[in-house]
Amino acid sequence: MNYERRRRLLQIGSAAVFLAVVVVAVLIVVNANETDGGDTELEDVGLVARELRGIPQAGLTLGDPEATVTLFEYGDLQCPVCKSYAEGIVPEVIDTQVRTGEAKLEFRNFPIINQESIPAGAAAIAAGRQGRGWNFVELFYANQGREASGYVTDEFLTEIAKGAGVPDISRWNRDRKGEATLTQVQRSGEEAQRLGFSGTPSFAIEGPATGGKKSLGTPGDAAILEAAVEEAG
Repeated sequence: MNYERRRRLLQIGSAAVFLAVVVVAVLIVVNANETDGGDTELEDVGLVARELRGIPQAGLTLGDPEATVTLFEYGDLQCPVCKSYAEGIVPEVIDTQVRTGEAKLEFRNFPIINQESIPAGAAAIAAGRQGRGWNFVELFYANQGREASGYVTDEFLTEIAKGAGVPDISRWNRDRKGEATLTQVQRSGEEAQRLGFSGTPSFAIEGPATGGKKSLGTPGDAAILEAAVEEAG
């Protein structure tokens, strides 16, 4: 190999190493600035409020109370799959069938991740008693931290409640810690097990044509849930 060719190869190699270092440095900076969720710097507060605006809420039920079909979601607020459903599948059902009054959607706690799922679920129930239950659920999912990482603290839950628009935080604090609320979380989890569910999210439906509550499992597409609503009516 002559000198000139060797010099060119060395220059090319040096440039490649420099570019690799730059890429690594950029990735480090990007990763350092990205949030894993689970902190008190909330995201999507306005987005959640806009998506739910104008839809009636009662407890953890979203939609017209006169709707004859009820779609039940059994979820764990720490569950990452539930988060993906909250962002990619459930919104379509809300827009096409809940907002229009064809069905109502009820969230029921199924705490399976760890003990932190229980106070998280109780906090959602307490928010629902002030008409902000679904705002709490959706905002929690939007800011969900790493599963079972210890992020479900009183501080985190309080920020979610404030971001969800819960008007009386003192009352919410009392309610979420009450024995009746914690028992409600436990009972809804037991109900999910009686329905044969072992994971989250799981869905069930009840309407004039179902003859009681019918298990739907975990459909992988909004169209399946929408079809189930139509068949139940």
